[in-house]
Amino acid sequence: MEELVKLLQQIAPEIALTIENRYTILRNIYFNQPIGRRALSSILSLSERQLRTEVKRLEEQGLVKISSKGMELTNTGENIIFRLEHFIYHLRGLNPIAQSIRQLFNCGYVSIVPGDSDEDETIKMQLGKEAAQYLKKTINNGDIVAVTGGTTMAQIPRAMENISSLKDITVVPGRGGLGEKVEIESNTIAAELAKKLKAQYKLLYIPDNLSPETMESVINEPGIREILKTVRSADILLHGIGGAEEIGQRRGLSEKEIAEISKKGAVAEAFGFYFNKDGKVVHTTTSVGLTIADLKNIRIVIAIAGGANKAPAIQAFLRYHSPTVLITDEGAARKLLELEGGRDDEQKDA
Repeated sequence: MEELVKLLQQIAPEIALTIENRYTILRNIYFNQPIGRRALSSILSLSERQLRTEVKRLEEQGLVKISSKGMELTNTGENIIFRLEHFIYHLRGLNPIAQSIRQLFNCGYVSIVPGDSDEDETIKMQLGKEAAQYLKKTINNGDIVAVTGGTTMAQIPRAMENISSLKDITVVPGRGGLGEKVEIESNTIAAELAKKLKAQYKLLYIPDNLSPETMESVINEPGIREILKTVRSADILLHGIGGAEEIGQRRGLSEKEIAEISKKGAVAEAFGFYFNKDGKVVHTTTSVGLTIADLKNIRIVIAIAGGANKAPAIQAFLRYHSPTVLITDEGAARKLLELEGGRDDEQKDA
């Protein structure tokens, strides 16, 4: 595939660009359908005239259908974008980047989604889809699956197809809530994922930002202790990686507290631990559920995070812990290599 892509780029670069542009249009329709032309042109930063020309061609090819509700993909259109994913991956030169990241951080497997979720919200949906597909391939009967919260994590159950062939699966939240939007809380994500897997689930109705004294009292309740025992027996963990300031705000910390954490050099947060750029823990907060120490006991740890702005946080966490799987996007991956010494320039020239 890589050789074919290189040949195409050499002999007809305009064709490669057209394929990539139309793939982007199809992908955005898929994740937002039905969608009007004006809304789609805004998302893609294309003029309505430019978009109208491309959509007309895609409609003529039987890939898009247009109705009063808006634009939708036909079955052929959906099949095309799934079959094109591998081609676009190589067209963007992402395979050598994935291999470099895997070797630099000793990850078992690295998956990179083309695009940057900082610039295109549908990339988060694609990240969720990649995580759902990897989970489907690796989950076994009897597994306990733990998930954390966040906007990208919320895409996983939405992308997961209904599976009825698995037995004795339990889905649990990996940590307590942060008191934010209910749809991105770990409890909600766990319950929705369990429905798709036809699994049982257990919820953890404890805020993650209680005082140490209150937290100690709550986690010693028999019912809570039993749920935490299940959480810490997880076989598979799907978790996000947050920027230190971002998570501080989500936790409801004051500006003064966030400034103090930043002063310590914190750039990333996971499971109540804040890391500096070298991957060293510089601050901890009360947190219920899984801890950093539990990761070594989990069979498969899948870290999911994207966006170029998230690269410093991803770098910091990966320097502390090498997950079984890293699922990220092109924006974060290229920036990550840049932070590691500008190796992406070499990949672009390859």
